[in-house]
Amino acid sequence: MVSLWEHLRTGGGTRGQSFDMLGSGHSTELTKRNPTLSLTKQGAAAGTMRVNLSWQMRTPDLNERQRRRGSLRHPLQLLKPEPISGHTQGMVNVDLDLACMYELADGTKGVVQPLGELLGSMNEPPYIKLTGDDRFGSGSGETLYINLDHADKIKRLLVFVYVYDSTPAFERTNAVVTLVPSNGPQIEVRLTERAPEARSVAVMLIEHEKDELVVRREVRYVYGYQADLDRLYGWGMTWGRGYK
Repeated sequence: MVSLWEHLRTGGGTRGQSFDMLGSGHSTELTKRNPTLSLTKQGAAAGTMRVNLSWQMRTPDLNERQRRRGSLRHPLQLLKPEPISGHTQGMVNVDLDLACMYELADGTKGVVQPLGELLGSMNEPPYIKLTGDDRFGSGSGETLYINLDHADKIKRLLVFVYVYDSTPAFERTNAVVTLVPSNGPQIEVRLTERAPEARSVAVMLIEHEKDELVVRREVRYVYGYQADLDRLYGWGMTWGRGYK
């Protein structure tokens, strides 16, 4: 069992690495009705896999009320897509962070996340590297790289998103986590459910099932942080308070 502070002391990986990948150009969305996809079956259980977080601000509630009032006279307005407000530092303070809990085949457990600068490593355990800490949901967002050439050493990975500043923000954002494997379509999980008080959400679980590496949509919101997700999924780590 590994504490957060032990990770803070030991650090993880080297900075300044650059990773570039080509996407397939098409995507598939994991939904409640179709929540799983086999990376093995699409030939993507090896190579470098990218996981990206990006988001946009939702239309302010005031605009929504005005839109609905206008729809009483023009019902077809409800079918039009809502405009997205720009996300700038001056407008709103939303800081969503992408992270990943890992459990390796040898029993090693830990987390890769911006908090505590636990950035991981690609070519040594945990074979996960975090790049970027996007405070305002820009196009590039935050990205995790997973080295699936070591997939046999990985037991399970829980990709999750949390709000750094303790203010619930999922109600104000439309976030999407996109998984880009080495082969086949990109895999999207959208975080559009209304969860006004949630501060963290388990997005997807990547683990071995029999002889296949499978990604499963989770989208389970919690009102707390990493320790709550840990209990929910039985990771069994010890957590302490940390800061960026």
